[in-house]
Amino acid sequence: MEKKTPLYDLHLKLGGRMVPFAGYLLPVQYETGVIAEHKAVREACGLFDVSHMGELRICGKDALNNINMLLTNNFTDLDTGRVRYSPMCNASGGIVDDLIVYKFDQDDYLLVVNAANKDKDAAWIKSHLQGEARMGDESDSYAQLALQGPKSREVLARVADPEGFPAKYYSFVQGIPVAGVSCLLSRTGYTGEYGYELYCAPQQAVQLAEALLGAGRDLGLIPCGLGARDTLRLEAGMPLYGHEMNDEITPLEAGLGSFVRMDKEEFIGKAALLEKGEPDMVRVGLSLLDRGIARENSEVYVNNIKIGQTTSGTLAPYINKAVAMARVGRDFSEPGTRVVIDVRGRKLAAEVVPMPFYQRPKGK
Repeated sequence: MEKKTPLYDLHLKLGGRMVPFAGYLLPVQYETGVIAEHKAVREACGLFDVSHMGELRICGKDALNNINMLLTNNFTDLDTGRVRYSPMCNASGGIVDDLIVYKFDQDDYLLVVNAANKDKDAAWIKSHLQGEARMGDESDSYAQLALQGPKSREVLARVADPEGFPAKYYSFVQGIPVAGVSCLLSRTGYTGEYGYELYCAPQQAVQLAEALLGAGRDLGLIPCGLGARDTLRLEAGMPLYGHEMNDEITPLEAGLGSFVRMDKEEFIGKAALLEKGEPDMVRVGLSLLDRGIARENSEVYVNNIKIGQTTSGTLAPYINKAVAMARVGRDFSEPGTRVVIDVRGRKLAAEVVPMPFYQRPKGK
């Protein structure tokens, strides 16, 4: 039976269409529809309930050593109050999950993990902890909202003191009052837009959400669901676990090499990645040349030879193009390469293009 986030009743009140997702009932869209919600985030502001995400906390004298062993990125130089993204690999180099790490203190880190992987991640981490370190699952202690879009700072400034906002991308502040609710506020997001993520006590989530929606209504802020969250991340070229990543796909195959610090002395999966060397399969962006949409798991061909398959696909609402991400052979990954995608028997022409498909204009 699916769980409900603290905002479940508010979603119903706002006309959210609820669907099962990662063990929770969440709104896939509201009456405005996915396209309107997507464009609101690109042009104004959108508010997402992401309370289903998991929060795992690692504390203790050896917390940093464990973080560096568990994750492929390097956290040695991460300052308190900063956030860093990383894959977490298994011994064969496949991705257990991808996550972001909040550094509360030298011996205190919060890992925000994908909801569907939370229990798997917790078990994996616990089984690999060494020395003086402990892990706690604090997921039930947090509700999480994502306020995303070019007007998100303006909306937030109506219910909180902007002097206290985190100044840099991937930084955060704790204990900032937002509409009377104490929040962890971070400059992070999964939409490709300027935005914030707010963590608060579950019992205060409705108060926070209603205050934000009220403050931003005249600025174009609307509630947004899972549908827009997916089209936004895809348009921004962001991978999603279970699509572009899984326990068999390595970070190098997923295009996440910049988050794999092979210069670290050791991390789980490093030996396997070294042994495998340069990957034969890589993640690419595809722009369709024919009319149609390529969803996930459509086979990709060059000269009638299968070279890979799509992992995600949609009509990207803001750029108004049908796009997809795919895993293809390295020899066919250069931008400009023409391919054919088999979509349920229809052969659609497409072209390899650079990602992201959409990039936020500088200064916005």
